[in-house]
Order: sequence, then C-alpha cells, then structure tokens
Amino acid sequence: MLMNHATYSKFKETTFKGRYVVNEQVGDFLETLNSDFKVEIVGYSVEQRLIRAVTMGTGTQKVLMWSQMHGNESTTTKAILDLLKLLQSDNPLAVSILKNCTLKIIPILNPDGAEAYTRVNANEVDLNRDAQERSQPESKVLRDVYESYQPDFCFNMHDQRTIFNVGNSSNPATISFLAPSHDAERTISNSRAISMQLIAAMNTELQELIPGQIGRYDDGFNANCVGDTFQMLNTPTVLFEAGHFPEDYEREKTREYIFYALLKALLCIGENEINSYPQQDYFAIPENKKLFFDVIIKNAHIIDSSYTKDIAILYAEVLEEQKIIFQARIQKAGCTEGYFGHSTYDCANENDFSALKKQSFWNVLQS
Repeated sequence: MLMNHATYSKFKETTFKGRYVVNEQVGDFLETLNSDFKVEIVGYSVEQRLIRAVTMGTGTQKVLMWSQMHGNESTTTKAILDLLKLLQSDNPLAVSILKNCTLKIIPILNPDGAEAYTRVNANEVDLNRDAQERSQPESKVLRDVYESYQPDFCFNMHDQRTIFNVGNSSNPATISFLAPSHDAERTISNSRAISMQLIAAMNTELQELIPGQIGRYDDGFNANCVGDTFQMLNTPTVLFEAGHFPEDYEREKTREYIFYALLKALLCIGENEINSYPQQDYFAIPENKKLFFDVIIKNAHIIDSSYTKDIAILYAEVLEEQKIIFQARIQKAGCTEGYFGHSTYDCANENDFSALKKQSFWNVLQS
C-alpha cells in the first residue's frame, strides 16, 4: 500500500468538503501554490467564468487530467486538490512523480455547471457528448489544451450515481474505471491496451483498501464522448468514476480512494511499470450493474395500505443556499427482489419501523 489514511490526512485540503465545489474556491486554492506550479487561464466558459489549468513537473511522461466536465461531479476535483497539496511537499512519492512526469490539470472544465450544480453547461449541453462537434467554448478549450500539450496519457474524471453495484454482488461501486473504446467493435488498440494495464495497476492498489468495490464501466463506443475521441487519437485515456461508499453521501471517503488511485497511476507511469500489469487483469474487474437504491422499505403496506409491497427511494441532489440537500423521491413501488439498498428498513420489524419514523423522508412516505 503506497500510503495509509494517517499520511493521506496530512495532505487532504480541508477547506473543501461536501459536494458543492465551485470555481471561485478552486481559484483561491490555486493561488496558494508555489512558483513550481504554473497556473494559467486557458479559456472561458459560456458565462465568461475562467477555466484554469495548472502545470507542474519536469518529467518526460506528460499527463493531462480534467475534472468537473459535468458540473455536479466534484469528488474527483477534491481528490485532485489533495494531490496538488501532496505534490507541493517533499514526500518521496511527490518527488518521484514530479521528476518523472509533467502534469497539466484542469480542475474545473465546466465552471458554469459547477456553480448551478448541473451536469450540463450554461447552454444545457453535455460536454461529454460534444467531442466531435465542439459546439461549446469549454469543449474547444479542452481540445485546444490537448492539441497544444500533446499528452502521453489522459485522465477523464467523473462521479457516478449511487445506483451502481459491482457485478452481481451487493457491494457498491465506490470507484469504477473504463478504458474507452476507439471503435464500434471495441477492438483493443495499443493505446487502449495501455489504458487497461494502467487500470489494472490502480485496481491492484485499491483492492487492498476497498476489496470488491471496484467496477468496470460499460465500454459502448460513442465518438462524441471525449474519452473515446482521445482514444481514437491514440492517446491512452482512462475514465475515473467516483461512486458511493457506505454512509458517505458527501463522498469524503471516495475522495480519498480516488487520491490513492491517482497516486498509483502516476507512479506507475513515471516509473515505467505499466507492463508489470497484464491486460487481462482489466477484464477480471466485474462490470457495473444498476441494482442499488438509496433506501429500500420492505412491507410498506404497514405505513399505508395503498402500498402493495415495497418502496424504493433514490435521493435527488438539490442545491439550496450553496449546499447540496438530498431529497428522497419514491422511484419504485412493488417487489424489490434482486435489488439492494444502501439503507434497508423492514416495517414488520419494530426496531426498523421505529427508526424509519425518525428519518427526514418519513413525511414523503405518508403523502
């Protein structure tokens, strides 16, 4: 294991917590970086917010990473800031990375979406479906940075919903990875093979920390997706998906595991260890399935006779006064056999029923 929790805690940027992370906060943090970190404005969003990039390191291996392409996916941004804090230190892992790699990071590609806490940008366009047309200023910024920087590796950083489990198990997909396809046949090009090996390396590290909680994302080809496009351009590209860890809706634990994944990937690249990890180990990672609800309530007819059997709830993430509120919404009524709940209550159990009545969503169940 490269780093333990106690050591990580020394580098966690504590001014960032929760799910709402916006451009102004990140800009303030970037101003604290020392002169070895080059911060530049690489473009502007639809609403003329700054899009910043920070470059560091002197190594020959060039890595480009970007986060919050979807404005409401901020977990990886927090992990990136923790990484930057580590890289400012004299920790031997930081020294190795900066000696062997040069990193260019765009912490928030979609600052308008981050401000409004939406997936899309201010023109209501999903930037991860705009890689070919590049109709949006943010899409053009990313492509311009890619073409001018000519990276050897790309890291495309995202969050995924709480619905994902790993394979057929009841384990949440706390982190998922994807080596994007470069054609409709999903063939394995040289760049895609390298992506797979790099994911296998990160999976080896993470299995020691969260065994059984790493998934493999669907590899259906879509040329409009940025990862697929960069893979088509023969740049090894990895999609990171930050998911749910039990009782961690603020995603502070997931943030830590993304940090470890980034650390492993960069060391693996810098120390030329990618070929130590067989390509087939990527396929040993179980595929994601969508079998989770946030809450499952069994025997719901005890609450209200209009319910036939069970109720399944998903939380909607709602921005209120610069904080994300998780609002319960009934997603399914009926049999929930074969599904899992991050929380489960059986109304036929007195203790469960008593605990359920204390939950903030109790009124939703009675309406």
